[in-house]
Amino acid sequence: MKIHQFYIKRCIQLAKNGLGTTYPNPMVGSVIVYNGEIIGEGWHRKSGEPHAEVNAINSVKDKSLLSKATIYVSLEPCSHFGKTPPCCDLIIKHKIPNVIVGTIDPNSKVSGEGIKRIQQSGANVVVGVLEKECNDLNKRFFTFHNKKRPYVILKWVESQDGFIAPLTKEKKEPVWISNVYSRQLVHKWRSEEQAILVGTNTVLEDNPKLDVRDWTGENPIRIVLDRSGKIANDYFVKDQKTKTIILTEQENLTFTENCIYENVIFDIRLTKNIVHILYKYGIQSIIIEGGKQTLQGFIDNNLWDEARVFIGSIHLKNGVKAPNLNGDYQIKSIKEDQLKLYFNHD
Repeated sequence: MKIHQFYIKRCIQLAKNGLGTTYPNPMVGSVIVYNGEIIGEGWHRKSGEPHAEVNAINSVKDKSLLSKATIYVSLEPCSHFGKTPPCCDLIIKHKIPNVIVGTIDPNSKVSGEGIKRIQQSGANVVVGVLEKECNDLNKRFFTFHNKKRPYVILKWVESQDGFIAPLTKEKKEPVWISNVYSRQLVHKWRSEEQAILVGTNTVLEDNPKLDVRDWTGENPIRIVLDRSGKIANDYFVKDQKTKTIILTEQENLTFTENCIYENVIFDIRLTKNIVHILYKYGIQSIIIEGGKQTLQGFIDNNLWDEARVFIGSIHLKNGVKAPNLNGDYQIKSIKEDQLKLYFNHD
């Protein structure tokens, strides 16, 4: 079993190359081994492109070896036609005799069917190698399919004295509490998640772009709360450059391709209704960037999976208090900033 773990670890390593680019598909890595040597590797790069198993098989120079090889894959090979054919059929076609799978696919379109079909072809199948690690690799995908909501990451920055913003300011732009390295890290995070959400006041006070200008990658879908239409068309969130979904109580608003309005009631059920709408749009992961009322709503309703809290080096002396979040956390240093990482295990 230890040799299986070695190769599944390699699958996980390969799969991580697809972080932020495979939505709505999971990250998957695959390794093909013959006579103790890796003869093929692959990972899924982007939705609509070949899956990990296909890339691994295509990378094998001598295809005659496949009928005597072992294929490792971090997630169960798919068994349905989507944008690409089923991977289990390709494995069966090449008569690969040994198939080692990290974990079962939670998607109801697969969920054991791929393994079943490979077993029925006569191949030897082992399932559950480094299962926890493989599940964690696709925590976004698993949360979406098992909990019917996106994987929720809370993020905010607070001063040494516990404030996330001053009470008043002269310009509609952010007051930087964290350092440049922390801000670049946030842009990296944005490139890894499918969407980002902010409340009305954050837009009105900061006029954020919510993009990845300090990193390389795709801009996340922007989710904006605007109950009564306070956000004018000249704000960056309405610049049509990135797909934006505006949650509002206003009706009969004009849609464009990149600016969609979704009706929601702003009552005590708001947070639950938000995640329901996000699920409807197929959004598997989201960063909640504030403000305080929005963040606290996710905390109070226990609708969060991670919280990433920067503690800057400055003191504001007064202002908007940071959200209240209790529990254990890990701590990291980013130059003079500190980063607290909370994980919700409920």
